Amino acid sequence: MVIDNFESIAPPMFRVQTGLETLINEGPEKIRGARIGVVCHPASIDAGLRHALDLLQAAGARITAIFGPEHGARGEAQDMEDVEDVSLDPRLRVPVYSLYGATAASLTPRQEQLAGLDALVVDLQDVGARYYTFVWTMALCMEAAGKAGVRVVVCDRPNPIDGLTTEGNLIKPGFESFVGLYPLPNRHGLTPGEIARYVHRRRGVRCELDIVPMRGWRREMYFEETGLPWVYPSPNMPTVDTALVYPGMCLVEATELSEGRGTCRPFEVAGAPGVDPEVLAADLARRHLPGCRFRPLYFRPKFQKHAGGTCGGVQIHVTDRRRFGSYAVGVAFLQSVKRVAPEAFVWRAKPYEFVADVPAIDLLAGDERLRLALEADADLADLAAEWQRERTAFEEIRRDCLLY
Repeated sequence: MVIDNFESIAPPMFRVQTGLETLINEGPEKIRGARIGVVCHPASIDAGLRHALDLLQAAGARITAIFGPEHGARGEAQDMEDVEDVSLDPRLRVPVYSLYGATAASLTPRQEQLAGLDALVVDLQDVGARYYTFVWTMALCMEAAGKAGVRVVVCDRPNPIDGLTTEGNLIKPGFESFVGLYPLPNRHGLTPGEIARYVHRRRGVRCELDIVPMRGWRREMYFEETGLPWVYPSPNMPTVDTALVYPGMCLVEATELSEGRGTCRPFEVAGAPGVDPEVLAADLARRHLPGCRFRPLYFRPKFQKHAGGTCGGVQIHVTDRRRFGSYAVGVAFLQSVKRVAPEAFVWRAKPYEFVADVPAIDLLAGDERLRLALEADADLADLAAEWQRERTAFEEIRRDCLLY
């Protein structure tokens, strides 16, 4: 791709400048002439939709390796689909290393892949939920780069669902996985750069770390307020609305219910064969969950769970983002399906994100408490209070890691 007017990509005052743009506009000397590896995906773009690889090369960096997180550097692979270990970038003619292969070992760059690099540039758009694996790829890259003596440059990006709100609970020891390597809440309210700072300061991951900040981002912003274009960072994250419901509705992945993959509205749509949509929607409506409504519907996934079959379920319509609690809605959805269609409610028994000896729901929820409460049809008020206490304690830890 040819970049026109590369010298003048300074953003207008009405929009946020990403860390990538800050690096190019204000600190190109950090990478000019350096042999770099780049951890990127399709959403690693500037406001003009120019990709980080093109911008970094035009700024004088010598790109000698590309690293692709889950879904691949080009973003074409589905969730939990292993990507070829190494390929050749057709334009830059440099190796592309997969950081999501067939084994857990593939999640970390190998030392020989980092050999000879001056810096590893990480530019990954996150979605604000701890299950989303890109920030954990970043953390593992930081650890590997530290061992290799390679500087890590993290280009920060907005949390698309604001940097204020936290939801859920913290991961307990023994429940760490690639959907949560460290104890963050399910909705963490942090940017990738702030998570890098947390991993570096609070979790003892040692590396030479350079976080390139955004300009103009405020914590209360949703992504549409940044003035930046949304490029879906993974195949089933098509819109900001998807990201908003994801911290709660990703829990559905831990069941044999469909979380809407294979439809045009993943995570906003969920259900299963044998579920009566009207009954489910009515049960959810009785809970009076703020900021949303539930529309009964039938849908037919084209791939993944129940592909080709007709599912009954609901679509979540968010009516007030500030009042909407995604995690509460995800938990309520599981409760309601279990109540109105118990024969359709089955926990996932297959390995999940390279873990076979801990149930998927426990990995996503951070411990076994939610599963046990749902199985016992217990009132979750006491559990929700415990979660709130955990988040309150986390706020003290989090404060030390904030950049904005």
